[in-house]
Parts: sequence; structure tokens; C-alpha cells
Amino acid sequence: MHNYEEPRISFVSGLVLGAMIGASIALLTAPEPGRRTRRRIQRRATGIRENAGYRWDDLADEVRDRVDETLRAARSKLGA
Repeated sequence: MHNYEEPRISFVSGLVLGAMIGASIALLTAPEPGRRTRRRIQRRATGIRENAGYRWDDLADEVRDRVDETLRAARSKLGA
């Protein structure tokens, strides 16, 4: 993995965590009954988790493609 991809992973992780915390705080401070608020938190957390999973898969695919590309370039330079 290249050094420039590590900050991207950290950024995505921080973004997801921040979104989850912010959504939870916003829902907890909303003037609604507790049961309804908990259901909303659960739905939002599920949506965020699924979205994060898709983004993580996209990032993993991108990293995999770049590694494959680097290996192909190295093999062609070595004549393999």
C-alpha cells in the first residue's frame, strides 16, 4: 500500500465514526419518546454501517487494483 492511501483510510474511518456520533447525539437530543428515538438511532446506524461497508469495499478494490498494477509493472520491468 502506498503512503498516500493510509490517510485516505484514516479519513474514511474518521468520517464514518463522526457521522455515527453526530447522528446519535442529534437523535438523543430530539424531543421524542425514547422508544422512537432508539428505533431511529438503530435505523440510521444500520444505514451508516452499510454505507461504510460499501465505501470500504470500494477502497479495498481500488487498493487491490493499484497493487496489481504495480506488480504488473514490476514484472514487465524484470522481464518476467
